[in-house]
Amino acid sequence: MVIDLGRILADIDVLRERIAPADYMLVVKNDAYGHGVDRVVAAAAAHGVRWFGAFDVPMGVRARAAAGPDARVFSWVTVTPPEIAVALDAGIELGVGDSSYLEDIAAVSAGRATPVHIKIDTGLHRNGVRPEDWPAFVARAAELEASGDIRVVGIWSHIAETSDEDDDRSRAAFLEAIRVAEESGLRPQVRHLAASAAAFARPEFRFDLVRFGAFSYGIRSTGGPELDGIAPAATLIATVSAVAGSAVEVSYGYLDGLPSTLAGRMSVGTPAGPRLVREIGPASMLIDPWPGAAIGDEVYLFGPGTRGESSVTTLAEAIGTVGEEIIVRVSPLVPRIYI
Repeated sequence: MVIDLGRILADIDVLRERIAPADYMLVVKNDAYGHGVDRVVAAAAAHGVRWFGAFDVPMGVRARAAAGPDARVFSWVTVTPPEIAVALDAGIELGVGDSSYLEDIAAVSAGRATPVHIKIDTGLHRNGVRPEDWPAFVARAAELEASGDIRVVGIWSHIAETSDEDDDRSRAAFLEAIRVAEESGLRPQVRHLAASAAAFARPEFRFDLVRFGAFSYGIRSTGGPELDGIAPAATLIATVSAVAGSAVEVSYGYLDGLPSTLAGRMSVGTPAGPRLVREIGPASMLIDPWPGAAIGDEVYLFGPGTRGESSVTTLAEAIGTVGEEIIVRVSPLVPRIYI
């Protein structure tokens, strides 16, 4: 898989310009969406990115190592006290959406004023403190801040991005949560609600910080429009392993597998342009032939479309999923080549 780091940086520039003056966070979960967290974070940090979002602590630790000590790394999955200690030692800021988790962090921190981002559930029910429990939760957070165990640096949430009406209700709940938190004495530095799609389309959802995941890698939303100035950074390339009169076999070695349901629904890029995929197996596929096809010819399974191949989102739309699922299925055993 060829990863164009310059393309990722160009996509980041488009996103940063669009959301200014809000800050930009590069989300690097799932090994930077399969692009390789170490190289991607190092390139982004050198390009001036200062916020990185990692779902889990191990990915956060890798992001910290690649970004250096001055970056801010945010991790939001709930973990056990031993892993909290690892996160604190790495200078990772933790997302907190549960009262017992808040207590665990405070106990491990024990006077270290650990930075945390507290999360309100605005309706998606993906973790987060319920609105009816929020006043008591922020009051306790204020107590722990006063005692020096934590420091509330952020308030955040997830939204569904399924309709403007649902998102508007979530935004209203988020604003109310901020008001209640500030009344308790908390003074967060950053408020972040939106990820790629909502932040790209609606300025009122950007607040102080935006978490950009898929868009940073040129992966548009399923069912969404093409994005001006943004293009895919990854191209998955395989080679022709056999040529028969009626079909060409393409082998791709270590791959968790393109979904077999894409057979008959996707085209790949060949030296002669796009060709329909007839059959997908665990390590190879059969595609329509072209004149002069030869063993060793490169075939583009997905990418930016330079040879007629589809993007990962176009493939995902054909089978009712999202582009992120297609790309993270590529095994880490597939070499990443960076340009």
